[in-house]
Amino acid sequence: MKRTLKDLRPVYVVGIGWHRYQDPSDTPYVTLGLTAARQALADAGVPIAGVDTAYVARALLGMACGRPILRHLGATGLPIAHVENASASGSTAFRNACIEVASGLADTALVLGVDKRAPVVRGETQAGIEQLASEYIAPFTHFALLADKYVHRSGADMRDIALAAVKNHNNGALNPNAQRQKPRTLDEVLGGRKVSGDLTVLQCTPVGEGAAAVVLMSEDAIQAHGIDPGRAVRVLSSAARSQAVYKDATAFDELLTQATCLQALQEAGVAPTALDVVELHDAFAIEEVLYLEAMGLCKPGQAIPALKAGDFHIGGKVAVSPSGGLIAMGHPIGPTGVGQIAEITLQLRGEAGQRQQPRARTGLAHMVGVGAVCYAHVLSI
Repeated sequence: MKRTLKDLRPVYVVGIGWHRYQDPSDTPYVTLGLTAARQALADAGVPIAGVDTAYVARALLGMACGRPILRHLGATGLPIAHVENASASGSTAFRNACIEVASGLADTALVLGVDKRAPVVRGETQAGIEQLASEYIAPFTHFALLADKYVHRSGADMRDIALAAVKNHNNGALNPNAQRQKPRTLDEVLGGRKVSGDLTVLQCTPVGEGAAAVVLMSEDAIQAHGIDPGRAVRVLSSAARSQAVYKDATAFDELLTQATCLQALQEAGVAPTALDVVELHDAFAIEEVLYLEAMGLCKPGQAIPALKAGDFHIGGKVAVSPSGGLIAMGHPIGPTGVGQIAEITLQLRGEAGQRQQPRARTGLAHMVGVGAVCYAHVLSI
């Protein structure tokens, strides 16, 4: 019988850290990574010597980039695994670390995501297999077409879809770690340069640089290090899937999201309506709308009315992307999934300041990556 994370020994997030996501700069990636790692270790109150294993997520940096970062913390001899899984690299590294701690192979794990912008080379372009539309349907065009499809089937319009971006820009303005920290009006979001179709630049994620880190521990490690259990956030479930064959091939993003998130929620024993905080993959504004319905946070076709009613704002029924999401927090790729976990941990601890969701107890982190893969984690305090 297949076992789930909840069947193994409990795993907790006990430390979180970031280097602000930012526009490309001359800052060395080692500085980015060290800043986040040191902050997470300090938050946990554990030295690097107390860490049993480390996972380093990156998508754009070269091979073995973690060692030049971690050696500055101390040459302890701990195992280091590098993880690349497109946009889901950080989420994948987090899942692997959870499994290692849950299985008892490690008591304490450091998960670090770090990246700097560089030319993106997709593996499928090197596969030796021609794709008829690969040069014409870039990701932003794909999602512009999905936005147009949603408008026609739901009766909404592009102004409605842009409201998701407005919400996230306003959330990002409250986040000192966000790449975009300026509140935006609907007219500003719609009036920006068009990227594809009716998608404007302010409805699309910026890809810059940055880092995020979390420290995971078992209950034994928490006791051994004298950590306050009240600040330890439990990882209830971890689900991972890849694209299957669907009747509607154009809807693979939302159908893959639906299967993965519902699996994570089922394994955690949590209903979608019980979630207080959600961090999701909103590289384009239409994604938030599609994924909210796919996750079961509202009925099909009802994401826009719920968004207009404030259900997904901070203080609403469920705070969606209180960090600012990929649209405002940014998407440096390697760190993104790790940063989502850190934001949810901050929210569940009640330490998110101006962007705090009141009485937050349970959260879900969701990421998709080209390929396509999807990861979802449910956390609770």
